[in-house]
Amino acid sequence: MKYLTSAIAVLGLSATMVTAQEFDLPKQLSWTAYDTGSAGYNQAVAIGAALQDATGVNLRVLPGKNDVSRTEPLRQGRVQFSATGVGGSYMAQEGVFDFGAKNWGPQPIRVLLANNGGEINLSVGVPDDLGIKNYSDLKGKRVAFIVGAPALNVNTQAYLAYGGLTWDDVERVDFGGFGASWTGLIENQVDAVFASTNSGRAYEAAAGPRGLFWPPIDPDNAEGLKAMSAIAPFFVANKASVGANIDGTDGYQGAGYAYPVLTAIVETDESLVYNMTKAMVELFPGYAGKAPGIDGWAMDKQNLEWVVPYHDGAIRYYTEQGIWTDAAQAHNDKLIARQTALSEAWNALDAINPDDWEAAWADARRQALKDGGFEVTF
Repeated sequence: MKYLTSAIAVLGLSATMVTAQEFDLPKQLSWTAYDTGSAGYNQAVAIGAALQDATGVNLRVLPGKNDVSRTEPLRQGRVQFSATGVGGSYMAQEGVFDFGAKNWGPQPIRVLLANNGGEINLSVGVPDDLGIKNYSDLKGKRVAFIVGAPALNVNTQAYLAYGGLTWDDVERVDFGGFGASWTGLIENQVDAVFASTNSGRAYEAAAGPRGLFWPPIDPDNAEGLKAMSAIAPFFVANKASVGANIDGTDGYQGAGYAYPVLTAIVETDESLVYNMTKAMVELFPGYAGKAPGIDGWAMDKQNLEWVVPYHDGAIRYYTEQGIWTDAAQAHNDKLIARQTALSEAWNALDAINPDDWEAAWADARRQALKDGGFEVTF
């Protein structure tokens, strides 16, 4: 991944220097975010507090149990932005899993900025009372599956693949939301659940009667990492320093990706996106350190050549700051072309309206990507 490495002195502003007049934002903003208690929700609340203190703008954070419930209000225009993960960004763009259903399809998602901190991992945690030391030890164990949350489930599947397993090798236990799955681990209803290492639910589990353990990812295990990447290409090996049973230690060697990701849709007003991006960057000193893992929103940690394109409003801000490059623009143009190819394939299939939509879309999607010269995933 290509993160910004140069110093950006112009962005090193004190939150107390920023006034409401510097941001042309409505007095009420709405985001969707992960479930209450999650790292994404906690960070959104901390960002909202900084926004309120510096500008008087009120940020309303709507928790969503899964990717669909976080993305639907964005699609309908009931919220301006979503602090989501790879499900509501990459998978929504791709039109896969729940977003491949007939009432969804590829979404024109655009990024403002993302948390690429590296301080946390996105991992599968297990109770400390079963002696599970490696992901291969999950064979035959109860593993959480979150209904309506393809990102969480694919991520869990990726960890299973690292351990040489599939869903057929474990007992799948369905839950209606992220929070419920972690309650299930605490109450001995399930043995493996996915989360960010700094999730409030993970801390709760670590303090519970079963305890918590994060099985490691060996960065030298090429075969395991290849199997993991085949399921979830956005993962990279990473040593976390923040999280339940990780804080104050030498760190936890696992894997991670950008989380949360602040998104809009292509139709979102460019000026609104510009000002929201500006506020996120220039108010960073006001919310840095206010929630576990939140420092990954820093400008010097941004990856402007990610897997989902940036919104024109965000590009306008980054261009003004001199950090949007020709390479970033070329990469962005290619991602938009990918979205266009997927959208056209969806519309063409919709005109045919095949009986087995799921199978037909899977074939049409892969063919469209192949024909366009794009990487074929899922």
